[in-house]
Amino acid sequence: MPLTLPVLYGSVRTERQGIALARWIAETLRARGHDAPLIDPMERRLPLLDRMYKEYEPDEAPPVLRELAELYGQADGFVLVTGEYNHGVPPALKNLLDHFLEEYFWRPSAIVSYSAGGFGGVRAAMQLRAIVGELGMPSIPSIYAVPKIGQAFDDAGRPTDEKVATRFDRFARELEWYAEALKTKRADGVPY
Repeated sequence: MPLTLPVLYGSVRTERQGIALARWIAETLRARGHDAPLIDPMERRLPLLDRMYKEYEPDEAPPVLRELAELYGQADGFVLVTGEYNHGVPPALKNLLDHFLEEYFWRPSAIVSYSAGGFGGVRAAMQLRAIVGELGMPSIPSIYAVPKIGQAFDDAGRPTDEKVATRFDRFARELEWYAEALKTKRADGVPY
């Protein structure tokens, strides 16, 4: 079943290395038959959070927020790609997430983390897990961590280790299972 799975990327650094990972994930999900738009805060230029999307009058929200609200409302799940900044979630990702709330409800999230070191950003992933739970899009049990991001992809944006794709296949199947299950349940109604 084709799913809509936006890939939300969280870095706006000039020399960001995780963008290759985010692009590869979006491409891989599309190759699996899904609609997987890459939401890049560097391209979207969201304002710093002043008011959430729902706090604007219907026609007064900035166009970028209206566009994302429409996309998120059609989403079956979300893939969140986070680096690890000082053992935490990048501010651009937190800002991207905090503009919305109800648009996330009853949709699973899948956390992809990365870092320059050997732990693959798992400390940020654990913080992000608490955040997405509060936003109403609980994370699937698995986390897809990519250590040493600077060496993980070649200049063409392809993984340098074949295990990257093998591990992602299992991760994607888990996300698909949760997204399909929650999509079916949303069609029957939600608890409140």
